[in-house]
Amino acid sequence: MKFSVKAWSTSKGNPAARTGVFQLGNCPQIETPALLLSTRKGLPHFISPDLLPSLPFPDSSLLHVSPLHFMEGISSKTISSIGGLHKMLGLHDFGLAAVARDSIQCLPESSASNKLGASFETPCGRLLIKPAEYMGIISSLRPNLWATLADEVPAWVSKKRNKNSVDRTVKWLDECIALSPAGGVAFGAIVGGSDVEERRRCAQEVVKRNVSGYWIGGFGFGESTDERPALLSAVTDSLPKDGPRLISGLGLPEEVLQGVAAGIDLFDSSYIYHLTIGGFALTFPLDNKTYASDLKLTGMGIDQTKINLKATVYRKDATPIVESCSCYTCQNHTKAYINHLLNVHEMLAQILLEIHNTHHYLGFFRSIREAIKEGRFEKFREMFVEKRRNHLAEVAVCA
Repeated sequence: MKFSVKAWSTSKGNPAARTGVFQLGNCPQIETPALLLSTRKGLPHFISPDLLPSLPFPDSSLLHVSPLHFMEGISSKTISSIGGLHKMLGLHDFGLAAVARDSIQCLPESSASNKLGASFETPCGRLLIKPAEYMGIISSLRPNLWATLADEVPAWVSKKRNKNSVDRTVKWLDECIALSPAGGVAFGAIVGGSDVEERRRCAQEVVKRNVSGYWIGGFGFGESTDERPALLSAVTDSLPKDGPRLISGLGLPEEVLQGVAAGIDLFDSSYIYHLTIGGFALTFPLDNKTYASDLKLTGMGIDQTKINLKATVYRKDATPIVESCSCYTCQNHTKAYINHLLNVHEMLAQILLEIHNTHHYLGFFRSIREAIKEGRFEKFREMFVEKRRNHLAEVAVCA
């Protein structure tokens, strides 16, 4: 793994925002802040390997994998005998990042975790994963990057439970490092719930260990938008400036901007999946200018970020999702066609939507990087959040 910071934000409000370059395994060098694509057993949910080249490259070359997906079906031992996950999937030029948490199918269950291991709700039922078992799967999958096991807790737990989660996470970090395979890069897990001091304490303990980067967990579990900046800063202010930071749980555009403002480099998000499965397509302007069509307060399922292509208004709409979009979907298909596919429950609808949504969201990250380099990140962020807030207020008044 190679990582270096290339530019810091010159905006007065966000000096922590930064751009960098990140290289993992055979994956070509990419610029950060960057998005890790959500997968199911190593592949995007609706995009088959032959369609992966239709996505922007190399921006789409980082994939998030949950080792817990391999608790069912093909065993991790079989994958190991094949030569690891890269060889099994045929994704030799992609970077695979293994993080136990998966916001779609493998959700942390803090009430069932104990000092022996972390509990998760999975398609196989509730599982207690111990560090040795977790590292056994990591050794078989051979990902380029893996995060140590963490005891993630929601925002409403007691101070004692929060302290225990940090103590367990640090203990499991030591166990995971001791059992770590020869290959792969270890990212130390940082938790602490909604307690700023516990967040800081966990980060300071992890920094003392021999890790190559930092995975920040415990977000997206009930903390408020207002308290999140202080929690993020408590962590990032305690970390070395030259280490890459990966976070889970911040998926919405506004949340990504919060993370970038705090100095996060890599984002593991299920946002694209949830949009796609709901029939939504991203439409917000990437240059912070306003599309006139996006401001019409109609029954189109519009919130100035996305449109609902299940809406009947698109039944005869012969235009692409976004006129200026260069993705395969917008270059070849119309809203009317996707509306039809959704209404007849044809899986091609999800394929076309995931291609567009992934392409569009990667473009959003590209716009963020450009804003940081040009010293206008704070203005970019303020304009994006303000436009979205004002439009939602208009929709509420008209409802």
